[in-house]
Amino acid sequence: MPEIIAELIGLGVNVIVTSGMPAVIAAKKATSTIPIVTANADNLVEAGVVTSLAHPGGNVTGLTRVDADFSAKRLELLKESFSRLSRVAVLSYGTMGGDQEELHEIQSAGRKLAIEIQPFPTPDPGQFLAAFDEMKKKRSDAVIFLASSYTQVYREQLIEIAMKNRIPSMCSNSTWVDSGCVLAYGPKLSEMYRRATTYIDKILKGTKPADLPVERPTKFELVINLKTVKQIGLIIPPNVLARADRVIK
Repeated sequence: MPEIIAELIGLGVNVIVTSGMPAVIAAKKATSTIPIVTANADNLVEAGVVTSLAHPGGNVTGLTRVDADFSAKRLELLKESFSRLSRVAVLSYGTMGGDQEELHEIQSAGRKLAIEIQPFPTPDPGQFLAAFDEMKKKRSDAVIFLASSYTQVYREQLIEIAMKNRIPSMCSNSTWVDSGCVLAYGPKLSEMYRRATTYIDKILKGTKPADLPVERPTKFELVINLKTVKQIGLIIPPNVLARADRVIK
């Protein structure tokens, strides 16, 4: 990524647009003068990329997607969808700040809902099969895939393994459900990318990134893949289906 960003800087670009935390952090390290617009990133304040959401204070602005904010809702939806749920696995890269923050929120929600949370940090994709074998041993009732550039790359592989093991999965956005994940709840990513273009427009017209507050998502969606639900032999209650923004049949 640093090599790609260096190439962009060498081309004399006016704005760099990023998606995901690794990209925005790499861009920030590479330049303090070229405006950077992030269309989709985690906690920019905690990562030290911006001073605050209201006053970014540097050359980075855009949209932040703080997954920890939605963790409790995802767990609640899993509980509503599968009433006997008592143990939930959480698979992630494991060491990044965003992963730790989200895991903490899930564990907090788990205590309130009387659900045991089972963390599965898997920084090596070669560990995926062993992780699911361990989930079976621990009788995990469902798995939550934490959103990151890492899990996104291995999205289809992770979903395929979950389906083979008949473990229902909860994911962060509709991209995952289109690939076979059972449920997804979170910000509508297409809307975040559309909003990012308004930042680009303002910056190209002369506004400084430091003067453009970072936005949180305003539109959210619940997406359900009924094809996967039937394939793994489960049923989603009608009251949950009725709340879905989109259902894949």
